[in-house]
Amino acid sequence: MTVDKTDKPARVSPRGAATRSALLKAAAQVFRTVGFAKAGVSEVVSVAGASVGSLYHHFTGKADLYIALYEEFQQRQQERTHQAVREARASGESDPTRLMNIAAHAYLLGCIEERETARLFFSGDGPPGFDYQLRSRLTQWTDRNVALFRKADEPVDEALLIVVSGSMLLAVAEVVRRDDADAHRLADEITGLLTELEPRNRLRD
Repeated sequence: MTVDKTDKPARVSPRGAATRSALLKAAAQVFRTVGFAKAGVSEVVSVAGASVGSLYHHFTGKADLYIALYEEFQQRQQERTHQAVREARASGESDPTRLMNIAAHAYLLGCIEERETARLFFSGDGPPGFDYQLRSRLTQWTDRNVALFRKADEPVDEALLIVVSGSMLLAVAEVVRRDDADAHRLADEITGLLTELEPRNRLRD
């Protein structure tokens, strides 16, 4: 089984949307309680007060539920980081290193705020192939933010991209395991270190 997202009909009735939302909410609860590997479709539909048929109308199975939850989480994370950068720019911040720091910090704070949800995706207990997808998505997210470092004519610094994305992956795994005070302290320290990174070609200038 792969974790590729299956396309669904674009138009969903209000009742269908409510059922889908209930199934996702139930899946999140079940996955948090027993883990993805031990969770069953029957448990999800029982918690949701839905039928097995309705689940398979909206999703292909529990892996599809898991991926849908991740996509929703990632969308909220995108909104958090974009909002943080917009606010910083509106306040006059234009330094690319600071903007990268602000985006990374907002991402980590979102993981702390949704600690239980973030743990679902950074615990290693997901569908086959999800770890690779998680790394790929975080690398894509990092690439968009590392772009803040470079000028239009500068090439992508692949080493910098790997270092930042790898650091963020490990950082999330750590902050979601800690209490609020310790998690916020660690998020501040990690993103502070990220501000000291520079593309190698710029260091040679």
